[in-house]
Amino acid sequence: MDNFLLIAASETNANLYYASGFLAPDSFIYLKTGGESMLLMSDLEVDRARLQSKVDHVLSYSDYEEKAKQQQQKPTAMNVVSVLLKEKGISELTVPSSFPLECGDALRALGYKLTIKREPFFEERGIKTAEEVSAIRITQIAVEEAVGDLFDLLRDATIQDGHIMSNGTALSSELLRQKLHLMLMEKGCLAEHSIIACGIDACDPHQIGHGLLRANEPIVFDIFPRSIETRYFSDMSRTVVKGMASDGLKKLYDTVLEGQALGISRVRAGANGKAIHEEIVARFERYGYKTGRVNGRMQGFFHGTGHGVGLDIHESPSISGRDCLLQKGEVVTVEPGLYYPDIGAVRIEDMVLVLEEGCKNLTTFPKFLEIP
Repeated sequence: MDNFLLIAASETNANLYYASGFLAPDSFIYLKTGGESMLLMSDLEVDRARLQSKVDHVLSYSDYEEKAKQQQQKPTAMNVVSVLLKEKGISELTVPSSFPLECGDALRALGYKLTIKREPFFEERGIKTAEEVSAIRITQIAVEEAVGDLFDLLRDATIQDGHIMSNGTALSSELLRQKLHLMLMEKGCLAEHSIIACGIDACDPHQIGHGLLRANEPIVFDIFPRSIETRYFSDMSRTVVKGMASDGLKKLYDTVLEGQALGISRVRAGANGKAIHEEIVARFERYGYKTGRVNGRMQGFFHGTGHGVGLDIHESPSISGRDCLLQKGEVVTVEPGLYYPDIGAVRIEDMVLVLEEGCKNLTTFPKFLEIP
């Protein structure tokens, strides 16, 4: 049986938060052995951890530090950990690929064998419980309400000299992003790097967008906040035009929408994410939308179709160019896109829950291109 060791800050390490149920900004120690889980906590956090964590035992770091001194050892962090490991009769450990190198070197120098396990470190994290699905959906509701308010703002705005005006102010990516983030905070969610990218900016899928928004050009919204309370993310993308879209952009939008519908129809337990992705790519190519480098810039569909969502915004499983069998209970995005600087950019993204037969769409926000 594996002995799992994690040393990290659970505020930034989803595996540790998942395993411990305890949120802290500073590193602490988690050990699971023989089906028994425990934390080794500083005096600052030990009492809170005993109240809030979901592990079997919360141990005092200072108690084990004292034991190390009694054994004539320097009270370094890994010597302290070693006292606990010896108590448990442990000589071999499984650690994540993100395990601190300094800690790994020190433990190996003390004679411990470390095996590195790549993600997913806890396979069970991918299979969401009903409570986890509900948490994701609650975050998604906040996203849909906030994006709906932004689209209402665009609907009420006017067009002047090619710019989008609201109460005499020209709307920009930065201004809408600020409004969006404030609305999400009021709904208990924290968003960073939200994408509101117009025109050529949107042809770079991870460009967050800058400057004034222009009428009659595509604006890609990609919103992926985390709930402050539950720590679960959601993820949604929509592409809209304030004004009138060109015929080329309309065709591009309809093609991506069709590709997304195809992808969603293929999601089910046992399906291979690679096969789903390749089918969408083939559909796009049949319609004449090739993928490749043109004048030094990638065009077409050059990212994966989807990724898992949970305590991390990108986690297992994957719908992309690598083999990955989907499992019942996973939450995964379906987000194809097409990007051509001479036509525009379109990305449409929903989250779905994988079922034994088919999937359940956790996204209810409508899909449309033009906002008059």
